Amino acid sequence: MLAGWHVRARPPPGSRRLHRWLPIAGFCALVLCGCSVAPMPIYDSSPAQPGARGSTAPVAALNATTPASRPARHAANAQAAAARHPGTYAALGRHALATLEGEYYNGAGQWNLCVPSRCGAGNRDWGADSLTYVLYLHWLITGDPAVAPIMNALTATAPSSHSGVSDVPLWDSIAAAREYQITHNSEALRHAEAYFGYVANSQQFALGACRGILYQRSNGGSTQLKTLETDANYIKAAVLLYQITHQRSYLAEAEQHYQAVRQYYLSPGSSLYTVYVFDNGTSCTQVPAQYFGSVNGLMIWNGYTLAQLTGQQSYLSEAIATAQDVAAKLGDGTGVYTDLQAENDITEPLIESMYLLATHGQRFARHWLLVSASAAAGSVNSRTGTYGRFFDGPPPAAPVTAWQGGGGLALAQVAAALDPRGRPADRKFWARASFVRDDLALSRSPVSISFTGRAVAIIGTVGEVCCTDGHAQVFIDGTQTFDQTGIWQNKSSSGKRLPDSVLFTWRWPRRGQHTLTIGPAAANAKQGGSFFHMTGYDVVR
Repeated sequence: MLAGWHVRARPPPGSRRLHRWLPIAGFCALVLCGCSVAPMPIYDSSPAQPGARGSTAPVAALNATTPASRPARHAANAQAAAARHPGTYAALGRHALATLEGEYYNGAGQWNLCVPSRCGAGNRDWGADSLTYVLYLHWLITGDPAVAPIMNALTATAPSSHSGVSDVPLWDSIAAAREYQITHNSEALRHAEAYFGYVANSQQFALGACRGILYQRSNGGSTQLKTLETDANYIKAAVLLYQITHQRSYLAEAEQHYQAVRQYYLSPGSSLYTVYVFDNGTSCTQVPAQYFGSVNGLMIWNGYTLAQLTGQQSYLSEAIATAQDVAAKLGDGTGVYTDLQAENDITEPLIESMYLLATHGQRFARHWLLVSASAAAGSVNSRTGTYGRFFDGPPPAAPVTAWQGGGGLALAQVAAALDPRGRPADRKFWARASFVRDDLALSRSPVSISFTGRAVAIIGTVGEVCCTDGHAQVFIDGTQTFDQTGIWQNKSSSGKRLPDSVLFTWRWPRRGQHTLTIGPAAANAKQGGSFFHMTGYDVVR
């Protein structure tokens, strides 16, 4: 549909596998009529007593062991009917599922780490795991029986061990727990407990000046970095294991770790969490305002779920406050969420947590999801089915990695559940863009581009000097972005240089004169020094 609209080279179409189409179930009937309780459970393990501390499910979900409830089956018929009409959210959700299962999944228990496939395949760590999370989210919404065989295949290829790092086994533990919740395969549960236990029982990570949070690498490694990618996942992994096993030690671990995260990662004057803390053994210092979607989404989920399990409403208040700050502060000029270019961030946890809130009475979360889904429908490559990293950006011309594309696939699933007959406002928004070739590189002085328009997308190579060191700050009409991640261009989680990638996008409500300035960023042991190089930009006038 959008082929030929762009001056830049487009990638060859990815292979298409014939796929079965199953009815997509959802909650839209209850949500649209204003009901505040979802008709299917968020928690999947066996229930304890209603309302008691240690209950594994909210009262609305007790005695429900699968997500395929009668209201959901009724809604499935409505969504299946809506999906027959091209351009609806239900139809887009079906296409996203086909991309997930037919392009990213390799049919043999592993995920292709980019589409078109050129990055290899795997089944460990956060890129591959994020796609397992998207598949779980689809199952949670629909009860699709075709998911279980894929999950069993993923369990069969799961890592046998971990060594030297704390975040990887925790991403993997959550993936294994989700596999177990669908398949009840005891091997998946064994993996989930073993991966969590590797971190929880180790003496290598809980060191330094702030021992309540964990080093990413054994004994701090060369960077002395602590990351919320470890600590937020520690909480979620423990909660999931408590829900499955009912061992109260897991819940105690989760609650204790939650308080440490609040102490060390919460940004001053905000309900958002920065992702990095450096611990040199005598003091702990935040890298300010690095608001990854993954970790903020995890902390929303953690707070909401701990409130349900313990009855402590402070957890819920904190989760909602973080979600409201995401909605209010991390969007572009039109309110669409913008996950700034740190290619090691994933957004499925944020989509999952916002969906949790949306289906439990938080209307702002529903609005946030549908506004983002409307914009993201214009970021789909019509030939590969991939979504760009930026929900407000153009269709991707470069291969889309698991880290970049999983959020859009998840967003399509929840939009189909929330508003199956709804339609995006303007799927051809970026078809009206023109490409301005402008080869600029950051040196000691900032780089600026000025234009008249209502949207811009900066183009360059992700991982140009592969694969970590080199980032920059972004200023929009003289004001730095609230999320100071900026553009971490040289970070490439796939280990590949990806030319023709979108490095940054922004939209405004109306046409106007604007200036983007890319400036040097403070050097640190994780992100390195300053780097930025663009080849041009798309502008919608």
